Amino acid sequence: MKNTSSLANILSIDIGGSHIKATILNTKGELQRGYEKVVTPVPANPANVIIAIKKLVSAFPEFDHISVGFPGYVRDGVIKTAPNLGTEDWADVDFAEKLSQELGKPTKVVNDADMQGLGVVSGKGFEMVLTLGTGFGTALLMNGHLLPHLEVAHHPISKKAQTYDEYIGEKALEKEGKKKWNERMEKVFKVLKTVFNYDTLYIGGGNADKLTFKLDDNMKLVTNEDGIKGGSRLWTVEHETQTANPSA
Repeated sequence: MKNTSSLANILSIDIGGSHIKATILNTKGELQRGYEKVVTPVPANPANVIIAIKKLVSAFPEFDHISVGFPGYVRDGVIKTAPNLGTEDWADVDFAEKLSQELGKPTKVVNDADMQGLGVVSGKGFEMVLTLGTGFGTALLMNGHLLPHLEVAHHPISKKAQTYDEYIGEKALEKEGKKKWNERMEKVFKVLKTVFNYDTLYIGGGNADKLTFKLDDNMKLVTNEDGIKGGSRLWTVEHETQTANPSA
C-alpha cells in the first residue's frame, strides 16, 4: 500500500453528488484518456459507489495506483462526513482500503478540494484553494504539501449564523442573484485574507467565473482542467519527498 518506488499510470476518480468521473494520468498529471463519467447512484452508499466505479473503469487501460477526491471530510483514507452522499452511510468507512481491495491497487482518498489543490498550486509558500460550486470547498498547502483539512464551509460567516455553504453556495447564488452574491464574496475574501494570510489564493469551481470584481494580485482563477493533475500529485509529492530523503 505504501510503496511508491515505481509509479506509472494513476487512476484518478472524482466522486460528486451528481456524477462520478474518472481518467488515467501519468506521473506528470497528463491525461492518458478522456474523462468518463456515470451518474452517482441513489442511494450513494459505499457499496453502490464501488459498484459504479468498477463499472466505470472496467474498460480502462492498466493502472498502478488510485487517487480519489471525495466530497467530505477524510482522514487517512477514512471517511468522516459526506454531506452530499449521506454521512450516516459513510461515517468511519475506510474507503481507501475498500477500494484497494476491490480494484487490487494501492489507493489514496482525500477531500475533493484537497486533490484539486494539489493540481493547481505552485508549491511555493502557504497556498489556499477555494472551490465555488454547490458548496464551498477549501484546501490548504505549504510548499506543495497538503495541510490537515479544515471544513471551513461549515463555519458561520454571517450574523444569522449562516455557514459559508449557506451564505455563498449554489442555493444562495440562485436566491440572492449575482450582484448580492458578489457582495458576499467580497466579504468572504476579506475574512479569508485576514484569517489565513495566504501567499496565494486559487479560486475554482463552477461559479468562479461569476465573480465580477477585481481580484488581488495574489488571487488567481483556475479551471477544473487545471486541477486534473492533482490525482497524480497525490502520489508523486510523497514519492519526491522519499527520493529526496531516503531515510524518511
